[in-house]
Amino acid sequence: MRLHTGRDVRHTAIDAKGRRVPDGDRKFVAALARGLEVLRAFTPSEGLLGNGEIVERTKLPKPTVSRLTYTLTKLGYLAYVERLGKYQLAPAALALGYSALANMRIRQIARKYMQEFATEVDASVALGTRDRLDMIYIEHCRSRHGVMLRLGLGSRIPMATTAMGRALIARLPETERDWLLGYLERREGKRWPQVCAGIERAISDVATRGFALSIGEWEHDINAVGVPLEATDGSGSFAFNCGAPAFQFTRKRLESDIGPRLVNMVRNVESDLSGI
Repeated sequence: MRLHTGRDVRHTAIDAKGRRVPDGDRKFVAALARGLEVLRAFTPSEGLLGNGEIVERTKLPKPTVSRLTYTLTKLGYLAYVERLGKYQLAPAALALGYSALANMRIRQIARKYMQEFATEVDASVALGTRDRLDMIYIEHCRSRHGVMLRLGLGSRIPMATTAMGRALIARLPETERDWLLGYLERREGKRWPQVCAGIERAISDVATRGFALSIGEWEHDINAVGVPLEATDGSGSFAFNCGAPAFQFTRKRLESDIGPRLVNMVRNVESDLSGI
């Protein structure tokens, strides 16, 4: 597979797909991009950050980060916790995320199908989309009695080793896929040959069966199946997954039962999105 040779995505301005913004793009507002990078530094597991930690995560100069956190606090996107000397996301940032989720048509359509599926197979079903080199959950349903996975709305999972991520990779245009694989190779390091083999299997599986598998390749005791969906309304590329502990979802069950059923569920969502 052809590999990208550009700079690492963490050290330069990048767009929503993780592609480097060309130097000299006169329409690109660098100051706005830096401010958004500061907001992106906060995660569900790291909700309190000081300026030094933000510098480390964004690779921005310390004086720049200080000005940005001050400005974002004034605008209500960050709140300063004086006792800890750190910042956290404030209500204005929450409002942006809530508005984005509330207006995603695919999420509104898919939820009923996802909950029915999760209940039927007694497992967890999620809908996600790509965020740079990860997948982010934009909807999540689970059965009442199934073994719970510690994931939910807004959770981030890697692309390269998960069924959801692999399914989405498999449906990307070849040029974009090759570009992305170059960056994934940098992230995975010495693990890349094994990870790449799993991605290649997923590309073949999606082409022939409509779904991709991850058999203990992300979490050793979790097996999952993923199915891609390209929204017909132009809203983007998405993928669904269904996962459970390995004792509940064996490879045989995923291949013969869960995978084909998830493909049918996704086709129903696709049909509703198209208005058919």
